Amino acid sequence: MGSALPKYDVFQAIADPTRRELLRLLADKEMSVTVISRHFPMTRTAVSKHLRILSEAGLVREQKVGREKRYRLQPEPLLELKQWLSFYERFWDNKISMLKHLVENEEISGLHLVVSTSDEESKD
Repeated sequence: MGSALPKYDVFQAIADPTRRELLRLLADKEMSVTVISRHFPMTRTAVSKHLRILSEAGLVREQKVGREKRYRLQPEPLLELKQWLSFYERFWDNKISMLKHLVENEEISGLHLVVSTSDEESKD
């Protein structure tokens, strides 16, 4: 009896920088594990383990071509990540708006921040 739920979720799968780089490599074309391994300072076995995690999360698809497996990005599961991050965009947008307002007001009023050191003040 197989489970319908993936063994790894998208967040677990992309937590590792190597797996994020694998996704970037596979975004444009499918590749074999041999070709992929040339981009990393690790064994083919290690690369295969990362690919297995990405596959179990639904982020890559493997297809048998002759004697080798080729891997390709499946971007659909990344929508879950995008939706989760979109909730937090309002905080980033708010900070950027506040910074823009501060900079614009500084330019209008001609104010400039001056930083002085305590050594210069003690000489006076």
